[in-house]
Amino acid sequence: MTLRATLDADIKRSMLEKDEVRRDTLRQAKAEVLLEETKLGRDLSDAEVLDVYRRQIKSRRESIEQYRAAGRAETADREQQEIAVLEAYLPRQLDEAETRAAIAALVAELGLAGKKDLGRLMKELKARHPTVDGKLASQLAGPALG
Repeated sequence: MTLRATLDADIKRSMLEKDEVRRDTLRQAKAEVLLEETKLGRDLSDAEVLDVYRRQIKSRRESIEQYRAAGRAETADREQQEIAVLEAYLPRQLDEAETRAAIAALVAELGLAGKKDLGRLMKELKARHPTVDGKLASQLAGPALG
């Protein structure tokens, strides 16, 4: 079953279970997927649907910071719940220890040294480990390159 079909089925299930947060989050995700498909003029692949989810998560994280700064903790908590719903669809990301190990292995394998090789390291890391958290990887990559 494609992610798109899974999304439709999960929307129906959340409606039957009267789970408002999940229902609303998934409806919004579906709307974004449909918008992207309209722009491209074709159905999205599963990888592209995951990219839509990642963009929505990133947007919600930025919103949380703004809500907390404005003293709107209740709205920030709702956004956090929506992030949890969307993250359930994403493949498990590498944790910090796994990311460190992957970076160390690539540095040794490719003979990288210095900040000048940061771009090459990140490109290769993303290619070999698509589930790596880019922000965490960039924080760890600098010290690994010395």
